[in-house]
Amino acid sequence: MVEIAGLGSLILLGLNIWAFISIVGSSVSTGAKVLWCLLVLILPLLGFIIWLVAGPRS
Repeated sequence: MVEIAGLGSLILLGLNIWAFISIVGSSVSTGAKVLWCLLVLILPLLGFIIWLVAGPRS
């Protein structure tokens, strides 16, 4: 069971890193980038889902 939790954590870490890269590369203002990064950092799973649905595009 520990292996499954560890694998899930690694997948979530990879998704959060992808979110950070996408946020930093987006064309939104610096303040919005900081807020999105903080949301994903503070609430890793929920923040990623919120970013995926409503986050900055391009």
